[in-house]
Amino acid sequence: MTRPIALALLAALIALAGCGEKEDSLGPKGETEMSLMLDFFPNADHAGIYAAKAGGHFDDAGLKVDIRQPPDPAAPIKQVAAGRVDLAVSYEPELLRARDEGLKVVSVGALVREPLSSIISLPAAKIRSPKDLAGKEVGYAGIDYQEAYLRTILLNAGVDPASVKLRDVGFSLSPALLTKKVDAVIGAFWNYEGTDLRLKKKRPRIIRVDEAGVPSYDELVLVANESALKRDDQKLRAFIGALARGTRDLEADPDKAIEGLLDDNPDLDPKLQRAVVKVTLPLFLPPEGKPFGYQDPKERNAFAAWARENKIVTKLQDAAGTYTNDLLPGAGL
Repeated sequence: MTRPIALALLAALIALAGCGEKEDSLGPKGETEMSLMLDFFPNADHAGIYAAKAGGHFDDAGLKVDIRQPPDPAAPIKQVAAGRVDLAVSYEPELLRARDEGLKVVSVGALVREPLSSIISLPAAKIRSPKDLAGKEVGYAGIDYQEAYLRTILLNAGVDPASVKLRDVGFSLSPALLTKKVDAVIGAFWNYEGTDLRLKKKRPRIIRVDEAGVPSYDELVLVANESALKRDDQKLRAFIGALARGTRDLEADPDKAIEGLLDDNPDLDPKLQRAVVKVTLPLFLPPEGKPFGYQDPKERNAFAAWARENKIVTKLQDAAGTYTNDLLPGAGL
């Protein structure tokens, strides 16, 4: 389940151009309507959102939240930029790219505050460290920053990138690995694909990108339209506060709080989702002494510098203006 956005999918957004813009309205009980578009199909990475819904925290905040799945993986940032949804779940690299392309979008909080992207292999490939990638074939989803991750990791390990063959396997990363089409994949999530492979007794070997030379970043962020920061600031602040309370429910009792996700999405494998939540939970929580959703300025600038050096962005000089912590619980008041 790879979530980053392939450039080839951007053309699908043309079909969405005729959609009407979102409208704020009050429900019969005085609830303010709010729309949230996920980055992918609902899964354990979104457990805090569903825990907030099931726990009544959105209701308590006066919000009626419409949780939507994207029509394709390219949609969320484009939809929030067009004003068709209030918030979108996306990825820090995609946020930087969108800003570099001139879209007026801003991340207002971190949902998963460390990288999930990783290099995953199976024991037969004998890859224990990045050095062992020399001479191997690595599958990826055809996304430029996945390729840049790999190049950074190889150079950091003293491996000539030319000695590693990249193969575009689309979003079928785990299948490509299991059918031995490639020796390893990059872009798979250590918390999701890694856990799934462990549950299947495949004994995956995992190299997290941020532990192998790629600057740390927030894997999943909440993205709003820049114009909404003042117009809808109370609504956005209320949403993040309710999400924080849902995440605390998840921390206090993961097995109970995840029921919201499973009840709303009965096709999900409960065993897998519970296992993924348990390994991901620390990343939902803020650093000690910081508010829920905190985005670290130094980390943001370091990753933006890396993105610029690797030509993922060409206009952005730093991360200024791409994020704000002012709407987090207890912040900016």
